[in-house]
Amino acid sequence: METIFYEKLKNKGVKCNICNHFCKIENGKKGICNVRENKNGILETLVYPKVIARGIDPIEKKPLYHVKPASTSYSIATVGCNFKCSFCQNADIAQMPGDRRIINGADIDPEDIVAQAIRGKCDSIAYTYTEPTVFFELALATAKIARQKNLLNVFVTNGFMSDHVIKEIAPFLDAANVDLKAFNEKFYQRYCNARLEPVKNNLKLMKSLGILVEVTTLLIP
Repeated sequence: METIFYEKLKNKGVKCNICNHFCKIENGKKGICNVRENKNGILETLVYPKVIARGIDPIEKKPLYHVKPASTSYSIATVGCNFKCSFCQNADIAQMPGDRRIINGADIDPEDIVAQAIRGKCDSIAYTYTEPTVFFELALATAKIARQKNLLNVFVTNGFMSDHVIKEIAPFLDAANVDLKAFNEKFYQRYCNARLEPVKNNLKLMKSLGILVEVTTLLIP
């Protein structure tokens, strides 16, 4: 499936605009997340609609403490991540496309995801476990249907997505828990292969667009 938010460059190259890495990808290559591939000048997602993990969780486990307390959330993820955190708790699936060079998952359409959430008597759908930015096309399509069915949508994210992504999902996204890895640029570069400043900017942007934002910072032994 062709991705959204990318530019075509010379010699069948592309520039991915889904997150703040803004990867420039040569023909036949993949971006940092390893789930977006340039195929003859067309940037394609390799994870739509391959769901690797799903389950019903308490909303507080996301963790979100100001979104329908004591309710349950239908949680989904695909493989892949745009960070390389050395302390990742879900590295087995987040880094699978790069470490094992495979993309596993069951094909589940957005309509079916919403139907399963309703059957599970959940009040929300959480895009979590890995990074929702890398499976944004699936998250967006699902969120639109969920909104029609009166379900809330929540992101559990590293907050490194581009502003294009935030503005596109904002009308359908009720809340986001942003994992602020540290308040230190060197930490982000050394341990996450990323940068702090875009995350700070995105926190402000999400709040300005009316998305409820909660922040988590891990305690790392």
